[in-house]
Amino acid sequence: MGSPMRRAVFLDRDGVLVEDRNLLVAAEAIRILPGVPAALASLRAGGFLLVVVSNQAVVARGLLDEDGVRGLQAEIQRRLVQAGAPELDGFYFCPHHTRATLERYRQDCACRKPRPGLLLQAAGELGIDPAASFMVGDRVTDLLAGAAAGCRTILVQTGQHEAPPIETLEPVREIRPDFVCPGLPGAAGWILEAV
Repeated sequence: MGSPMRRAVFLDRDGVLVEDRNLLVAAEAIRILPGVPAALASLRAGGFLLVVVSNQAVVARGLLDEDGVRGLQAEIQRRLVQAGAPELDGFYFCPHHTRATLERYRQDCACRKPRPGLLLQAAGELGIDPAASFMVGDRVTDLLAGAAAGCRTILVQTGQHEAPPIETLEPVREIRPDFVCPGLPGAAGWILEAV
C-alpha cells in the first residue's frame, strides 16, 4: 500500500513571497512582502507542504541563466528562514517563452503558467494531492494553472492582480478564485479555516 498523498500550498514567487520587481535578476532587489514568513510558518504548522511554482522569463530573455534563478531563490529562502519561515519544500520554474531571445528556450511548453505543468510535476515528485491543495497567485494565469491542476485558488492583491495578463498562446479566460485577499497572511488564514 502506498503512502498517503500530501497536501500543499503552491505559491507564485513574485508578487506573493517577494515584491514583483518586473524582472528580478539581482539579490539586492529582493524584498520579502509583509507577513510572509509568519504566514508560511502557520501553513507548515497546519500540515502543508510549501512549493513555489514560478514563470521565469528572465531565462528566456537571456537576463539570467537557470543557475542564476536558483541562486536568487536560495537567497529568498535564506532571508525567509532568517525571518522565521520554514524551509520551502520545492522550487519549480519555467524558463521558456514562445518569443524567447535565446532560441533553446523558445518553445510552447507545458510548464509555463497558465498551463499546470509545474504543479503537476511537483505533485508527482512530492506525492501531493492537488484536490487537497491550494494555489496562491497574484495573476489570473496563476489561478488558471491551479484550477487546471485541480487545486482551489486564491488571488492575492499585491500589485500585479490588475496588470494585463502575461503573454501566452492560449486565450486567458476569466476565472473566479475561491478566495481574494490582500496578501499571503490572509490567504493562509483562509486556507487553515477551510480545511
